[in-house]
Amino acid sequence: MDLAKVMGTVVATRKDPSLEGSRLLIVQPLDEKRNPIAEPTVAVDTLHDAGVGEIVYIVTGGDAVSVIPGKRMPVDVAIVGLVDSISLTEAPNTSENTSSKMET
Repeated sequence: MDLAKVMGTVVATRKDPSLEGSRLLIVQPLDEKRNPIAEPTVAVDTLHDAGVGEIVYIVTGGDAVSVIPGKRMPVDVAIVGLVDSISLTEAPNTSENTSSKMET
């Protein structure tokens, strides 16, 4: 799983029948510190709950195809969770051992 930020929505009047009822969102992949790490891409919102500006969990490739049991979708990226918070702790062997918590 990777982190991403929802940047916008995609409206498609025609799409594969397996995607009927699914929302398509534009997501920006992020690292653990919320820095962009790749180009924005389109993801299917399997939760039907993600909104613009939210941080989400995404899966890609083969994992994205079958995130809904019994249903295979022609997608490369799927949103599978909403992030409530991110907590980072540096490795103990660094000179500064800091812990920070970022609320979304």
